[in-house]
Amino acid sequence: MKFTRTVLLAALLGAAGAQADERPTTYGPELQGFDYPYTLHHYSFDSQGQTLQMGYMDVAASGKPNGNTVVLFHGKNFCGATWETTLATLSQAGYRVIAPDQIGFCSSTKPEHYQYSFQQLAANTHALLADLDVKDPILLGHSTGGMLATRYALMYPDQVQRLAMVNPIGLEDWKALGVPWRSVDDWLERETKLDAASIRQYEQRTYYGGRWKPEYDRWVTMLAGLNQGPGHNLVAWNSALIYDMIFTQPVVYEFKDLKMPTLLLIGTADSTAIGSDIAPKEVKARIGHYDQLGKRAAQAIPHATLVEFDGLGHAPQMEEPARFHQALLNWLNTPQ
Repeated sequence: MKFTRTVLLAALLGAAGAQADERPTTYGPELQGFDYPYTLHHYSFDSQGQTLQMGYMDVAASGKPNGNTVVLFHGKNFCGATWETTLATLSQAGYRVIAPDQIGFCSSTKPEHYQYSFQQLAANTHALLADLDVKDPILLGHSTGGMLATRYALMYPDQVQRLAMVNPIGLEDWKALGVPWRSVDDWLERETKLDAASIRQYEQRTYYGGRWKPEYDRWVTMLAGLNQGPGHNLVAWNSALIYDMIFTQPVVYEFKDLKMPTLLLIGTADSTAIGSDIAPKEVKARIGHYDQLGKRAAQAIPHATLVEFDGLGHAPQMEEPARFHQALLNWLNTPQ
C-alpha cells in the first residue's frame, strides 16, 4: 500500500510539473521579460496630454562607419527585435541603426486612450530622431512599417535620404476594393482571442505560403506572450485601435508624391490583406497578390527600384536573410 501511494504521489507530482511546463510564456505589457538582441533604451515624451515612452535600440556601426543612419520600422505583428539579423548586417556594413518600437507596440507604452494615425506615429519617431541628433536618415519599413515609413517620407521629404520597404501592406486600399469595415469593438473581440497556435497558423498560411522554420517560433512566442500577459486587455485594445488606423488610412494614393530614391523588396508569395478573413469570396480572390502589387507600386513611385524574391512570403528578411541583405546592400551601395 505504501508503495502504491508513493507511486501515485510521484505520478501526480509529475503531471503537475508537466502542466507547469506547458503553461504559455507571458511577458509584461511593455514586453518586460523578453530578451532584445541589443540594449533597449526608452525615450520619454508628451503626446495627446500624457507622458509616453518609446522603446528603441540604437546600434553603432561595428564595421568602418560610413556616417549614415538607417531607421527600421517594424510591422504590426513584429517588433524592433524582429529586425535582429538586419541590425547586425547593417551595423557590420558601417551604418548606425535605430530600431524603435512604436507607441502601442512591444516595449513601448500602451495608452488607455490614443488617437492613432500614421502622422502621429511619424511625428513621434521624428521627435525621437531629433533627440538622438539623427539627420537625413535612410528609412527601412516592413509590413505596416512600410506604410509608416511612407507617411514619414511624405511628411519630412527633405529629411530622408532614401526609403526602402519590405512587403509593405497598404499597396492597395482594401476598403475601396470591397473589404467590409470592422468596428474597433469587433477588432477588440478578435484580438482578445489570440494565442500562439492561432498566430502561428495565420503566419504560416499568410506570410510563408504554408512553410515554417523553427526560428520563427521565437517571434510567435514574443507576440503571444505579450498578448496573453498581465497587460492582456490593454494590449488587445491598442491592437484594435491600430488595426482601425491601418484599414482607414491608406497611403497608396500618395506613392506618386514620394521624392526620394525608393526600394521595394517584395516576396511574391505573400498574400497579406487586412480584413480578407471577412471579405466576400470574390473580393478575397482579388486582394493580397504581391506578385502584382509590387510591380504596380514600382510604377507609381517616381524613383523606384523593385527587387522581387520569387516564392518568398511576407518577411523575406527572415526567410532568406543572406539573399535579402545582399539585395539591400547592393542598392544602398549604388549611388542615386
